[in-house]
Amino acid sequence: MLEGMHVSRISVRGFAVASATAVTTVGAVVGVASGSTQPSNDMEATAASGEGTLLADIPAGQQAEVQTASLAQQADAQAVAADAAAQKSAEESARKKAAEDAVAKKEAAEQKLAEEKAAKEREAELKASRSEARADISDIAQQSSYSIAETQAIARQMVPADQFQCFSNIVDHESSWNYRASNPSSGAYGLVQALPGSKMASAGSDWQTNPATQIKWGLNYMNDRYGSPCGAWDFWQANNWY
Repeated sequence: MLEGMHVSRISVRGFAVASATAVTTVGAVVGVASGSTQPSNDMEATAASGEGTLLADIPAGQQAEVQTASLAQQADAQAVAADAAAQKSAEESARKKAAEDAVAKKEAAEQKLAEEKAAKEREAELKASRSEARADISDIAQQSSYSIAETQAIARQMVPADQFQCFSNIVDHESSWNYRASNPSSGAYGLVQALPGSKMASAGSDWQTNPATQIKWGLNYMNDRYGSPCGAWDFWQANNWY
């Protein structure tokens, strides 16, 4: 009948103790009835033997339950350990990601500062170039006429060295260094083909005959509109005009 019931190890042990106690009690009564004051040693041995047999003889179904409970405890312990390891790994990954983000942020800030510094330096150079472009041309001797070589020599005195080639490229295409070049259809005039030519009067009243006046006006125009002669040349190459 025990095999059909789910009883715990404590219940089995209790049953065994109760049985042993009952046997001992019966033996005591029998002994008193026969005139003996001590329980039979055989009875005690039988009771003890009965307890041992009951404790050892746990039903197979109950053994499976005990084993299942033990495995469940082991699984719970493993799950707790796995959760702890996963949390530790996640925290470590978060710390690593935060450190990488901090480094990237610092590098980006440094890069931005470097770019801003470079931009300021370029702006300072551009301002210096523009200032040089507006230099007084009164010290350039005036002539009744100028050859191409003479006109180019004047331009070299007025145009910054790093911008001269770009300036020269534009003049080559616009007038072939002829300071009297005129476009009858549009009214453009001079080395840089100002349109209309009278615009160059802002640089000097002798704009029709003095290449230095034309160069001064053309250089200021390129700086103001395109930032530099090279900026004007880049635009010219893309559009064939500036």
